[in-house]
Amino acid sequence: MNTTTLKHSERRINTLYERASEHINNARQRVLHTVNNEQVKAYWLIGRDIVAEEQQEANRAKYGSFLLEELSKRLAKKFGKGFGRSTLADIRQFYLVTQKVHAVRGQSAPEFKSNLGWTHYRSLMRITKPEARAFYEIEASKNAWSARELDRQIGSLLFDRLAKSKDKQGLLDLTTKGQEITSPSDAMKDPVVLEFLNIPESHKLTESELEEKLITNLQKFLLELGSGFAFVARQQRLTIEDQYFYADLVFYHTILKCYVLIDLKTHALTHADLGQMQLYRNYYDIECRHEGDNPTVGLILCTKKRDKMVRYFLANNDNNIFASQYQLYLPTEQELEDELQKEIKDIKED
Repeated sequence: MNTTTLKHSERRINTLYERASEHINNARQRVLHTVNNEQVKAYWLIGRDIVAEEQQEANRAKYGSFLLEELSKRLAKKFGKGFGRSTLADIRQFYLVTQKVHAVRGQSAPEFKSNLGWTHYRSLMRITKPEARAFYEIEASKNAWSARELDRQIGSLLFDRLAKSKDKQGLLDLTTKGQEITSPSDAMKDPVVLEFLNIPESHKLTESELEEKLITNLQKFLLELGSGFAFVARQQRLTIEDQYFYADLVFYHTILKCYVLIDLKTHALTHADLGQMQLYRNYYDIECRHEGDNPTVGLILCTKKRDKMVRYFLANNDNNIFASQYQLYLPTEQELEDELQKEIKDIKED
């Protein structure tokens, strides 16, 4: 073979190698999913049998403790490590918890997500509200969250943040379908939780420092923003006559088919912030939108949101600009409840 022929053959072999590697990796991934799914099913059946056996005894608590201890010893002797008493207790609890989820969904039999393993379900079963548990199971499967990512979303109270202003039908949809994004408001969270930046609350944060840290932790920031966000640019220059303006962060939302401009503020929201975002949005719609793109969305992340100011400033004018408060720590359910009550009070007073 001459040199040209050898190079051509090498390229073809490289292509074949890449395709073969992809097939093998995909096959291994499918096998792993199958093994994980079968393990989850087996654990559910073991949990069902444990509960059924316990119910045969009058003193269930005492017998249940003895049962788990004895069963653990025998399984460990035959199958090795992995069946300690605490694991069997988790398996028993797993069965009891999933029964409640099935009741919420109106299911008579369990349906486990094929891409979620025992580690995922062990986290899910510790959620006390069946509605929230059902939501996280759907979202973890739909977005292919790792067990660590699932734990983070649970810890950030994603369900509560999305559900806090929804009506009864909206809550039912979250529980049975997960998060559905059909309008810009569906993609917005309030508050936006940035605990992964590891910034103390007392720290005097500048906007450039906040932006830098978000870019450094872009993967985690995208997880917090949610499905559909794709990063485009930072500090994108907008030229208007002889003046330059800069959009802090630019994303494209692949579900909504629109650009999303994010402006970072290390102070409470002002009317000037809203006016600036209107200018940026209008510029982007005129100069940057392509055929098929929907109107640009603006999101202002600030330390304190003023709902009345947003409503009055944008009344009958613009429903594609949003303001969300960001937090540098994980919220509590009480904090979210207090914020919801405040919003309801503000609406009633208008």
